[in-house]
Amino acid sequence: MFSLRDKANQIVLTPGQLYFGKGPALVHTLLGSCVAITLWHRKTKMGGMCHYLLACRQSYEKNEHHSLGYYGTDAINFFKQQSIKNGLNFDEFEVKLFGGGNMFEGIHDRPNVVNVASNNIVQGRQMLEEFGFVVNAEDVGGVRYRKIYFELTTGDVWVQYGKHSKTCQ
Repeated sequence: MFSLRDKANQIVLTPGQLYFGKGPALVHTLLGSCVAITLWHRKTKMGGMCHYLLACRQSYEKNEHHSLGYYGTDAINFFKQQSIKNGLNFDEFEVKLFGGGNMFEGIHDRPNVVNVASNNIVQGRQMLEEFGFVVNAEDVGGVRYRKIYFELTTGDVWVQYGKHSKTCQ
């Protein structure tokens, strides 16, 4: 197991950030309604992680000021480009999907309220499939935040769960 004490090889992703590289490294992030995708190529020990806030750039007006990793569509395009650049086939990756927690339980029962967490999960799955990536495992939904730790040498991913979110009144 990778030691969390080895700060030199830790990469912290904040919302909207992307990473693709080779181990040894530990990539980690904190998710609420956002989604993280991890990709790992067993033969080369290369992989990546994204932390996207919204699923599809095209669904939002005035989106040009958001970073490349802000949207799931951009993140998956980034992974596709990195795969091609490194001569890696999409179907050789172990792909895992995390997050999409409903951080405001009960609020989505109100009219005209978009469930961003649910949209992020559903559209993330669809986009990965459209690009030819196969999801091998996922831990999505629920009503709490998650910390995700992705070890690039082994492809292992650990999830640390936060407290149950409070119900909105």
